[in-house]
Amino acid sequence: MIDAVGNPQSLLLLGGTSDIALAIAEKYLAEKPLRVVLAARPSPRLDAAAQRLKDRGAEVSTVEFDAKDTASHPDVLEKAFAGGDIDVAVVAFGLLGDPEELWQDHAKAVEAATVNYAAAVSVGVALAAKLKAQGHGTIVALSSVAGERVRRSNFVYGSTKAGFDGFYLGLGEALAPHGVQVTVVRPGHVKTKMTAGLKDAPLAQTAEQVADIAVDAARRGKDLVWAPAQFRLVMSALRHVPRPIFRKLPI
Repeated sequence: MIDAVGNPQSLLLLGGTSDIALAIAEKYLAEKPLRVVLAARPSPRLDAAAQRLKDRGAEVSTVEFDAKDTASHPDVLEKAFAGGDIDVAVVAFGLLGDPEELWQDHAKAVEAATVNYAAAVSVGVALAAKLKAQGHGTIVALSSVAGERVRRSNFVYGSTKAGFDGFYLGLGEALAPHGVQVTVVRPGHVKTKMTAGLKDAPLAQTAEQVADIAVDAARRGKDLVWAPAQFRLVMSALRHVPRPIFRKLPI
């Protein structure tokens, strides 16, 4: 169970090698030891992630998880919950891809849509069933400001995040009567391995900065938070820009 100051005893990272997810785990571990389940494909990166958290005092186990194999997701969640209740589950997997390639390469566009949206829905439904049954828990869903108003510059990725965002906000409404909270986090550009090689965008943050915002929002029971907070004002303004003007903006 989550204690009176918002610290969980157990944590599930779906996307167990995600820089932001690991930073969230370390944020919680700075307060007290906890049990962490890492769900990801077996790899040296997963081994390194597990060791990284063990070095910080976590009890770590791993579960094999392939986002594209949606049929396996209920079984993945069964294994993840086999060691006991999960207090906080972080949905942190996704593909960025090359924005120009994505809309011109059928296979890669379908892969991005599958991983970023269909798999997120698949995991969300399976996860919701487990949390509803245990009667408590929090989902931290890592979305993106790219989904707030989809831009020409990355519209395939942005459209998947728009769907992701809408699903998890709706899931939060559906689960609230059952004692389960969903916190959707909308980061902007985050300096991680996913964005390595890309030019920093305005209001760029580190994984640790996003983790601070995500953990604070989950502890406060917020259903939606921007990372950083300034993006709420920026995107609120952009949302109302007429399309003929919007398409001329350098974004």
